[in-house]
Amino acid sequence: MSRIQTVLGLMSGTSLDGIDAGLLETDGRAVVRAGPSATTPYESDLRERLRAILGGGGPAAEVERDLTLAHAEAVADLLKSTGIKPEAVDLIGFHGHTILHRPHEGRTVQIGDAGLLAKRTGIAVVSAFRSRDVAEGGQGAPLVPLFHAAITEGLRQTHPSIAVLNVGGVANLTWIGEGFDIEAGAPRRGTILAFDTGPGNALIDDWTRRHTGQLHDAGGRLAAAGTLDRAALSALLEQKFFDLPPPKSLDRNDFDLGPVVLLSPEDGAASLTAFTAGAVARAREHFPDGMRLPGQTRWLVTGGGRHNPSLMGALRDALGEPGLAPIEEIGWDGDALEAHAFAYLAARSRAGLALTLPRTTGVKRPTTGGKFTQAP
Repeated sequence: MSRIQTVLGLMSGTSLDGIDAGLLETDGRAVVRAGPSATTPYESDLRERLRAILGGGGPAAEVERDLTLAHAEAVADLLKSTGIKPEAVDLIGFHGHTILHRPHEGRTVQIGDAGLLAKRTGIAVVSAFRSRDVAEGGQGAPLVPLFHAAITEGLRQTHPSIAVLNVGGVANLTWIGEGFDIEAGAPRRGTILAFDTGPGNALIDDWTRRHTGQLHDAGGRLAAAGTLDRAALSALLEQKFFDLPPPKSLDRNDFDLGPVVLLSPEDGAASLTAFTAGAVARAREHFPDGMRLPGQTRWLVTGGGRHNPSLMGALRDALGEPGLAPIEEIGWDGDALEAHAFAYLAARSRAGLALTLPRTTGVKRPTTGGKFTQAP
């Protein structure tokens, strides 16, 4: 049996809002305890420089260094605030920041210098979580389903199926049914399914930034003041991605604002919010038979999107699931969940356990991954 480790997970998501850091005690199988967490917002200059290289455009070396140093500061700040010494932390799970994701081309690019992070923190680092999965034919995303399965294991004793919806810049979904066994490695068909559903906050954020100068639609107020344009929504939902069978994944920039470009700021925000929710409703079309009707699955929402009342209301309406709730309802912090997930995946990587499965990324067989960098 693997020993219990204290792992610090780091996540910089497609919403470009900042760095999430969270401590976790785990052996890579069970989650023993979720520890303290914190979010460090990006300075505006670094955020805009990151935005400029999305899609692989422009030189990234200097941005990568500054991004890594910002992660090192986030680690130092979390440990200082909790009184935990670096030597008490066994490992850092360092996702880095995705600037390009083209799995159909066998490409996924996350920037972040694991060697520099290990040197600055004095802690060993696991990075490059997606590379091996993509190299072996997988989508490289989503990576969090096994963590979702671990934290909902007890809940699944009383619910036939669980859906964990992560609404970041891109939205991804993990559906877990009866009979899933995380130790089995190759679960039966119909017990787990994961894939990107479509845009999460990215289009709403880009629209809000363009029209108001704000980074996001705080409190969903811009959308709440608008009216849904059904023609625009229909055009958005007609895109071929939604018909593709999962597993499947997206780059942040795979969808654009074209169908709403002539709308008012308010109506555009309302329509893009409905688009995110409508894409999730379409995702349910891919659930196993018998699980596609409202009331069959308990829905839990994590990621920044759960802070947007307009989006949460749109999700409940589109799915017909009035009980859809933030993941805090089962005792987890949705702002730290992905950081905790990468702590968990780092521990699994060091134990040689699978990070991805055929039913989560489309990889041919259960596949481990990650690159280990020892601290100097």
